[in-house]
Amino acid sequence: MSKQYLTTHTIDNAHIADIFSLAATPTALLSASGSSTLHIHATSQPAIPLAQSLTGAHKLGCHHVAVSGNGKVAASAGFGGEVKIWKAPESDASDWEPFGELDPAKGPGKGAGEAWAIALSEDGQFLASTTYDGRINVWDLFGDRSERLREYEAGSTGSGSFGLCVDLSRDGKYTASGHQSGAVYVFNNDTGRLQYSLPGLVKPIRTLAFSPAGTRIAAAGDAGIIAIYDTKHGEHVGNLTGHTAWITSIDWSDTGEYLLSGAFDGKVKVWTVDRGACVATHSETDKALWAVKWLPKTGRNEMFCTAGANKSLTFYREATGA
Repeated sequence: MSKQYLTTHTIDNAHIADIFSLAATPTALLSASGSSTLHIHATSQPAIPLAQSLTGAHKLGCHHVAVSGNGKVAASAGFGGEVKIWKAPESDASDWEPFGELDPAKGPGKGAGEAWAIALSEDGQFLASTTYDGRINVWDLFGDRSERLREYEAGSTGSGSFGLCVDLSRDGKYTASGHQSGAVYVFNNDTGRLQYSLPGLVKPIRTLAFSPAGTRIAAAGDAGIIAIYDTKHGEHVGNLTGHTAWITSIDWSDTGEYLLSGAFDGKVKVWTVDRGACVATHSETDKALWAVKWLPKTGRNEMFCTAGANKSLTFYREATGA
């Protein structure tokens, strides 16, 4: 069974540099790039217009942007090492506003590599971030932001492998991180301990994500394979194979039925997780895709967005007679 998706919309040159990261709320798509500005497009409107630009957000550009599950809090991490927090508009008429920032570089020997990948909890209270030497920090954005709530060590102290990606489970119980070494670690936020390390893919893990129900973790990267793990026992339960290039981004659909993946060769794929099969492949560009994202379902057909080195946002819609 294959699925058909149509390109509904492309916003050419949405940024003046490579687009590195996307984050979606029920009504907006946030995009971050090598330029200093974050853009917010209104996905609730058919033309997906640019609703707001956060200019000068990150002087050296921004490599990761994340939103909370409820869509009320966003965070962005810049190449200068800064992490900025943003608050969603209270009404359609208002704008996203700055909500302060983290200073992860505080303390002895802390520098720009102190915050790379970021993820937010469902309600936006907790932020997880990875570091250049394999640590994972969890912060309470509603509490004292100068103190780390948790600091996990992945590997030996101070010499762990670069944390390329991170995710928090929807129930807030687990933090997972993927590393340059190919290792995947899952930490229990209640106990503050390592729950398990997952049999890695040997090559760098560039993207990982918990399924919406929190029962599975998908991880992918330079091996070109998406590995699926069972969250409860940390068992490897299957692989999705078909990409022939580095996988840079993955995202679960709202139901957890499908996975979206984007790769270095510009191809985006949709997978059915139960059957472990690819049901759609698209390549609007031969340039690298750095980010792929499902848009939350709001009574319309399934939609997703891709972005990357061609500086454009491309939107796809499921082709069902509707």
